[in-house]
Amino acid sequence: MSVTAVPLRPIAKGSLTRLWIGVGGVALAAAGLSWVGTQAVTPSPAAFLHRNADAPGVVTTESGLQYKVIREGEGASPKGSDVALVSYRGTLTDGTVFDQSEQAAMPIDGVVPGFSEALQLMKKGGEYQLFLPPHLAYGDKVPEGAPIPPNAVLIFDVKLLDFKSREEIMQMQQEMQQLQGAPVPGGAGE
Repeated sequence: MSVTAVPLRPIAKGSLTRLWIGVGGVALAAAGLSWVGTQAVTPSPAAFLHRNADAPGVVTTESGLQYKVIREGEGASPKGSDVALVSYRGTLTDGTVFDQSEQAAMPIDGVVPGFSEALQLMKKGGEYQLFLPPHLAYGDKVPEGAPIPPNAVLIFDVKLLDFKSREEIMQMQQEMQQLQGAPVPGGAGE
């Protein structure tokens, strides 16, 4: 067995520097392409809503609210003065979840305009997917600390579990307090 020796030539001066400059250039190009790709994935609110308006089953109201009925409920729809019990999941157009709850009591006139409008279209047991344009959501006045960027389209998957009038809720609270022996606000003795 014989071993052939291969003579090694020294690396030319500056070759290693050129190699690192090339690697850095490729990394910068990859980062630039990645940034451009994310910009293309997240369309402007107007572009998203325009494209979404043509999606199967999506209805656009006069105000600009877009919704899709997943399952129609039964009975009457709540009024603006009612309180709704809902299950919901709120996401941004890129899929980021910013809020969710399995059971949340919401005064219908106390939520953002698009959510309020949609709840008044629903019936008990109904499930809708909502697409709120910025002017029916938070616009540029996003609550402090919220993970929602200004002028974002908000997407909600909502199930209307139940709703009651404020009077019914007040009566239920009074009955609960009476059962517990607590004084009733506004009652005799106060």
